[in-house]
Amino acid sequence: MKQPHLVPLCRQAIEVLKDLHTVTGSGQYLFPNPRCRLKPMSDNAILAALRGMGYTTDEMTGHGFRAMARTIMDEVLGIRPDFIEHQLAHAVHDPLGRAYNRTSHLLERRKMMQQWADYLDNL
Repeated sequence: MKQPHLVPLCRQAIEVLKDLHTVTGSGQYLFPNPRCRLKPMSDNAILAALRGMGYTTDEMTGHGFRAMARTIMDEVLGIRPDFIEHQLAHAVHDPLGRAYNRTSHLLERRKMMQQWADYLDNL
């Protein structure tokens, strides 16, 4: 059985979600499919939005945002890579070889996401 992926949010994200709720209402999805609100936005919606803004696949992709965030969190903000990998829902390989490491580091990840949001606010 798949483990649930908990995502701690920063203050800024919570405010955006509150604002978004006024637009999307009480539907099942934060980002519903524009053609059928009973379905989520498609995986290609971010890519299509980037293309609409004039970015090519050589310049940026949806996955590119994740890679950029991962790199900056590690190299600029000095955040532990295992915290970052947990937040991105990547498999975290335990250096001690424990097969069943089920740590989630929620408190540290909440701090990490606040640090990331504050970094972005200061750009």
